[in-house]
Amino acid sequence: MNQDWNTDEIIDHFTLLPSELEFLGKNIPHNHLGKALLLKFFQHEYRFPESMSEIPLDIIEYVAQQLDVSPKAIAQYDWGGTRMREHRVKIRQLMGFKSATITDQDDLRTWLMTEVLPHEYRPLHLEQLIYQRLRRLHIEPPTRKQISRLITSAIARFENEFFTTTNGRLSSPTRMKLRQLIYPVTEINEKVDQEEDEEVSPLNYPIHELKAGAGAPTVNNIKKVAARLKRLQEINLPPDLFADIPLPFLQQYKRQAAVESISHLRRRNKTERQRAQLYTMLAAFCWVRQREITDYLVDLFIRTLNNIRLRAKSRVEKQLVADYIKVGGKQQIFFRLIQAMWNHPTGVIEDVLYPIVGKDRLEALVEEAKHQGPYRQSVQTHISGSYTHHYRQMLPLLLEVLSFHSNNEQYKPLIEAMEIVAAYLTEKDAYYPEDQKVPMDDVIQKQRQSWIYQNDSKGQRRIRRVRYELCVLQSLREKLRCKEIWVGQANRYRNPDEDVPADFSDKRDEYYDALNLPQKGTEFVKTLKQLLTDSLQSLNDSLPTNPAVEILAKSGGWIKVTPLTKQKEPTNLRYLKNQIKQQWWMTSLLDIIKESDFRVGFTNSFQSLTGQQRLSQDELQKRLLLCLFGLGTNTGLTSVSMGDHGISYDNLKYIRRRFISKDAIRHAISQVVNATLDIKQANIWGENTTWCASDSKQFGSWNQNLRAQWHKRYRQAGVMVYWHVAKQSLCIYSQLKAPSSSEVASMIEGVMRHCTAMQVDRNYVDTHGQSEVAFAFCHLLGFQLMPRFKNLHEQKLCLPDKDMANNYPNLHLILQGAIDWDLILKQYDEMVKYATALRLGTAEAEAILKRFTKSNQQHPTYKALSELGRAIKTIFLCNDLMREEVRREIQEGLNVVENWNGANDFIYYGQQGEVTTNDVDAQEIAILSMHLLQSCLVYVNTLMVQEVLAEPKWYNRMTKEDWRGLTPLFYLHINPYGRFDLDMNSRLPLAA
Repeated sequence: MNQDWNTDEIIDHFTLLPSELEFLGKNIPHNHLGKALLLKFFQHEYRFPESMSEIPLDIIEYVAQQLDVSPKAIAQYDWGGTRMREHRVKIRQLMGFKSATITDQDDLRTWLMTEVLPHEYRPLHLEQLIYQRLRRLHIEPPTRKQISRLITSAIARFENEFFTTTNGRLSSPTRMKLRQLIYPVTEINEKVDQEEDEEVSPLNYPIHELKAGAGAPTVNNIKKVAARLKRLQEINLPPDLFADIPLPFLQQYKRQAAVESISHLRRRNKTERQRAQLYTMLAAFCWVRQREITDYLVDLFIRTLNNIRLRAKSRVEKQLVADYIKVGGKQQIFFRLIQAMWNHPTGVIEDVLYPIVGKDRLEALVEEAKHQGPYRQSVQTHISGSYTHHYRQMLPLLLEVLSFHSNNEQYKPLIEAMEIVAAYLTEKDAYYPEDQKVPMDDVIQKQRQSWIYQNDSKGQRRIRRVRYELCVLQSLREKLRCKEIWVGQANRYRNPDEDVPADFSDKRDEYYDALNLPQKGTEFVKTLKQLLTDSLQSLNDSLPTNPAVEILAKSGGWIKVTPLTKQKEPTNLRYLKNQIKQQWWMTSLLDIIKESDFRVGFTNSFQSLTGQQRLSQDELQKRLLLCLFGLGTNTGLTSVSMGDHGISYDNLKYIRRRFISKDAIRHAISQVVNATLDIKQANIWGENTTWCASDSKQFGSWNQNLRAQWHKRYRQAGVMVYWHVAKQSLCIYSQLKAPSSSEVASMIEGVMRHCTAMQVDRNYVDTHGQSEVAFAFCHLLGFQLMPRFKNLHEQKLCLPDKDMANNYPNLHLILQGAIDWDLILKQYDEMVKYATALRLGTAEAEAILKRFTKSNQQHPTYKALSELGRAIKTIFLCNDLMREEVRREIQEGLNVVENWNGANDFIYYGQQGEVTTNDVDAQEIAILSMHLLQSCLVYVNTLMVQEVLAEPKWYNRMTKEDWRGLTPLFYLHINPYGRFDLDMNSRLPLAA
């Protein structure tokens, strides 16, 4: 049961009704109170508490007060005794429930195996699903230990069937190729079936080569990645081997195969079950890895083409500047020519212009202009040169291992163009045959269609193959980015129809109810239209009396908003922090995470990725804390191993490889965040809020990977970390992204996937985190998007109908076209389908939102989302302009994120705060570890602040401004570096 209840919630859920008081009857105080607590607990949880500690003290006091008994009487209640069993029987009868029998547990196990697994396989989530099912069946749940055993049994039985079925579908040649992955290259043709325990250099094993990252976008890396993909394709896994198995379920076997040592993998050959498990693990590894590598290859192709374009633009611009500087008098020449033409409009060129400049110089300028050509054509020519002489060698590799498809008839010519390019790839003729029909429309941009033609040796105008290939690849790049063209056997670039729930039509009612949306589009449109009308009217009526907002006539309508006034500074917070600094002087950051784990137990989230654990839990806990400290501070495992804790670098490296994963750290973070929410005292921190703010921060990093990119603002290569931070610096989610990735997708991903107990109903962002499509999706998903517009003065408001412009005379300068409600109505079902996909996580938010970008404006659902977003954005702007408290709330929320960003440098101080790895998974684990450490700091600081403020002299000293500015994210009292020992009696072992 939730341990954090406010007064209103306790009254709503734990008030005894007259009929319930009659049911309780009369009894001695402790039995009377115990029976009442069992009744109200069962009504809320649909199970009985296993101990009194499950019931919060505030609830016990409230129920005791209603019964006019002392809350202390509950201590005499015999938990598990005869009287309690009698009470449980009567409550079950009252509620219409029965006890769970052996048959019921068998039915539950069967239900898990046939209907739940493998779509949900996480034990904690399976436990919640079991409780929900038993609630619907009116069956009292078994004990938690029984449910845990039931889940373990169901998973084991399902896995046995899964292993057997998968192994049976693999052909003998496929099993042989899978087995070759765990043998050195030198042994593959010799003794593949012979068992050996000796370890050879890891580089000799094919499976290690398949685990390597993509690297930077270069031709050499494209060759390497294409070779890996080709090897995976040659294994010839059946195309539908895991067709009905979700990718997250397969990823756990992929991780196990990736981290388990070669010798351990080889030993799985003693029994039939072990062999089936081995082949299933390797098949899952290859299945998942093939899709990841396909995505990598597409990313490399997209980034490489973009880099060619950027380098060409840079070269052309430098050349233009150099030419401009080289002909220093060019500007004066043009000025004098224009002046002469103006003064002598009827004069003869030879008489008027030649004497000023000179005929020879004019001819030189003309020749220079001809040589340089138009800017875009010059850039395209440079791109063509780079592609022809170097980058063209990647084309055969891409066409060999990638298959391109489209669900849109409009882009079938592009697929045909790719087929023609592939057919003539080995031809020596530089031109396509005259009788070859080459697709042009919907393939080559209009301004480039003339550029692809050249005169051959006979003077005939023909299509040059290299130029056509380049234009086709450029068009392919754009359509891959918006998923109008998709790639076979990919994940992020897969068929976009697979991104939405396949059972949407069958479960339409359920999905609409989950989003709390009306199933009739007319009802949705009617409600929204009325809200838009009311918002515009309210803003129009309030504008004359609002001194902070003014609509100016300049620039076609300009919104002028007076900046927020500065609030009073807190006066006592620095004294409070100094008191904490004195009371807990130079507390070690390692002690901070240790204390957090002792209280929260987040290291229990880290289970062996191989399913086997021989270390004691105490020893594992110690090593995990040291690993997480080394990763989260960026000091590394080598530095951490130098302490006096007796744990070597090899021990820490083993823990890092076998136990630390992204999912485990995320679960640990959610535990710490939930624990922080539980311990917060409302009289100090206020009631838990339902808002969060999100923003990104750049971290420098090594750049030989696909995630790191150069950023103009920071003048260095790096990655972006996108944070979701709630009130009092409680970070509920973090994501490591490329700088060019969508902040809108990151914002939605964080709100939907944070997995903490906090419910988010509004999210504050800056200008980059919003768009019209973002407003639409946030509304459909049930939370408000509230941005701080940097360009607020440029914003416009949309009309509900075309004929309503005169209804808002005070707003006429910033009004624009009316909303197309018919389009929203037509695409309502499709919009809800994509919103459901975002809610369920059937695909990454960024993969789904790729379809709805400006490069795909013709998509009907994109147009409808834009119209819906315009309406929601107008409603928000009206509210934002009318109410200063809304603008201040957004400002304060984004300040919380900035405060969180400021502490990153204190925690992640090693290697100058740079992410020093090219492994994208290791990058994410490092950032998540920093997130965990910073969350532990907030947790312990919360306890420290509450301990100090428990003293009346400190609590009564706090002012309104102090309460407003109070945050648990500070670190004056923290030592993040460790201890420094100096022994003056010891010397280095050097020769005298």
